[in-house]
Amino acid sequence: MSLKATILDKGLEGLFVQATIGIEKEGQRVDQDGQISQNLHPKRFGSRDFHPYIQTDFAESQLELITPVCGASTDALRFLGAVHEVTIRQLAEDEYLWPLSMPARLPESSAILEAQMADEDRRYREYLTEKYGKYKQMVSGIHYNFGLSPAFFQALASEKGSLTETRNLVYMKLARQFLRYQWLLIYLLGASPLAPDRYFEGGEALDSPARSIRSSRFGYVNEPHVHVSFDSLDQYIKDLRHLVDTGDLIAEKELYETVRFRGAKSVKDLPEKGIEYLEFRLFDLNPFAPYGMTPEDARFVHLFLMGLLWIEETPDYRAGLPLKEATALAHPLTPAADIAEAELVFEALLEMAEQISLSVSDRELLLDKRSQISQPEKTVGGQLWQTYEASGSMLEVGLNLARSYKSAVMEKPFGLQAFSEMELSTQAFLADAIQYGFAVEILDERDQFVKLTFADHIEYVKNGNMTSQDSYISPLIMENKVVTKKVLAQAGFQVPESIQVTSLEEAEQVFSLVCSKPIVIKPKSTNFGLGISIFEKGITDKGDFLKAVELALLEDKEVMVEDFIVGTEYRFFVLGDETKAVLLRVPANVIGDGVSTVKELVAVKNTNILRGDGKSTPLKKIELGELEQLQLKAQGYTVDSVISEGETVYLRANSNISTGGDSIDMTDEVHPSYKTIAVAIAKVMQAKVCGVDLIIPDITLPADSSPTSYGIIEANFNPMMMMHIFPAKGTSRRLTTDVLKMLYPEYPWSS
Repeated sequence: MSLKATILDKGLEGLFVQATIGIEKEGQRVDQDGQISQNLHPKRFGSRDFHPYIQTDFAESQLELITPVCGASTDALRFLGAVHEVTIRQLAEDEYLWPLSMPARLPESSAILEAQMADEDRRYREYLTEKYGKYKQMVSGIHYNFGLSPAFFQALASEKGSLTETRNLVYMKLARQFLRYQWLLIYLLGASPLAPDRYFEGGEALDSPARSIRSSRFGYVNEPHVHVSFDSLDQYIKDLRHLVDTGDLIAEKELYETVRFRGAKSVKDLPEKGIEYLEFRLFDLNPFAPYGMTPEDARFVHLFLMGLLWIEETPDYRAGLPLKEATALAHPLTPAADIAEAELVFEALLEMAEQISLSVSDRELLLDKRSQISQPEKTVGGQLWQTYEASGSMLEVGLNLARSYKSAVMEKPFGLQAFSEMELSTQAFLADAIQYGFAVEILDERDQFVKLTFADHIEYVKNGNMTSQDSYISPLIMENKVVTKKVLAQAGFQVPESIQVTSLEEAEQVFSLVCSKPIVIKPKSTNFGLGISIFEKGITDKGDFLKAVELALLEDKEVMVEDFIVGTEYRFFVLGDETKAVLLRVPANVIGDGVSTVKELVAVKNTNILRGDGKSTPLKKIELGELEQLQLKAQGYTVDSVISEGETVYLRANSNISTGGDSIDMTDEVHPSYKTIAVAIAKVMQAKVCGVDLIIPDITLPADSSPTSYGIIEANFNPMMMMHIFPAKGTSRRLTTDVLKMLYPEYPWSS
């Protein structure tokens, strides 16, 4: 029974569509003129001895970006996007990632440095230089790693024999089918039409444009006599080992077929251990995709590989090899080499889509690719050639794309655009973890829960800085402002007097106790400055007082009315035994120009790139809600008031960044005594990571025991990090890296 028939007969359609996918993307670092970079691999990426995501391929200038194994091509592309963003941000200012497979410029061979890896890897690269030269190894591409669901094999094995034998049989078929029909993928996705003259030095030259030089005999291939049989796994192993034993290849990995078997250190172990997945090495970089492959093309490759298993095998897979060469060397604007065969393949793919109920978008994708059989201008290579003809220079095409991709990343240097739905501090934390080479697994994206691994050391982190270092009780203490005050007071710290109310009726009863006094009204358990009103000059209007209490009650059933402490508020970020950052948070404000209204000034200020929803941006846009209008009223203004030039008007009394405030780094200006106090407060809270808010009249003077020296507003668990990393003014403090250093002191940070 054929695999197609077995899938339909046994109802395995749901298991058949499941897959594990990983992507490896090679790419050259180039300078602003398109020359291969002469800089060494950036040390900011940690050590290549263990980095799971950022490596080098043949040359020191040739980066290899690697994704973990993912459950879908979209997930793999998204993670590749994150690694790509991290990589670009750490490149030198005048460096770019070249977006094409073929470099537009090649230096003298002596200027190309083999990757400076461990001794064994370096010697292997030196061997390759001696045997193949350097230029052909400078070509880059995409490797697409593909495996079927273990549950799918379990179901097949129950019908066909042992699990290992079943896997090997299925993957051998897929390998042969890929070799038979890979020419279609070259036609649709090939994109290396030209090469510098130096590329052909010492060998046969190509005097006309091609669809994919990389996939042709002009690419990085073995010598003509080096080949293996895919007729069976046993024969494949025998042939490959013979090539190694006779010295034709120095190692198994020197075999440069477009498909490789993965699952064991040596192919000799595959009959017993089984093939785990296949690595397909065929793909040129798509220059029009920031990461080298579009999500649509990554999904199409998945569907194509499924289709290869769906289609019955032809008598000899080798019949596809001449088609591969002809397609690779054809002009990018010529139609498919065998239109009839291409149509038959797509008919089978569409039949598969229908019978296993693939989505409408999958079927539309297959139809779009099918239309390109006779429309080569729509293929990747066709689009590239047309772009080249319009420009007249492949160097210019590549540099324009490289610059645009880097600009798109650098325009938003905070967070990870690939994971933009996650909280911003978590994005920054993930970026740092990826940069330094920690294995990252996102356990729950919506809940900001991630797992980190370095060697055998595992840590779980929530919201970027909630870790195993803190006790369970710590956030519970800080969440309850009443408990926080009592714990601090019992430890001997100065805390403001307060009254608790649970209703407007209780608030009306205590109004006489606070009338005319400077006060702060805030929910008992809150964060991000929600529901807080501050009456710095005293409260005299009972209606305003009750309105503020009403707004606070929307956030919590109990409200604190406490004395306002005179001075300036600062946020201290404490990590372990050290205050890592100090921030002045200025309440939401605008500065008048003598012409614009408050509403207009707010609109202009909100155009700052740092401002947005406060989740995907470091700062939050200023709003003009009830609290803001109440604050304006206290100053004698409305949203339509025109403010005198140079005058500052505050839209909020509280200075939280989450309510539109500004952030100014003051870490180096604050007197060390206050940093010591902040650390002591964090210890009382039993917290390793803590945000301490202090009111200080003069940060340049040392703290003393007088009641006016400083005041404690509150302590915060899971304190915001992004406002320190990207302050509106002042020095950036990369607190997410500091959290990593706390969790992993054994990591070789100094190297």
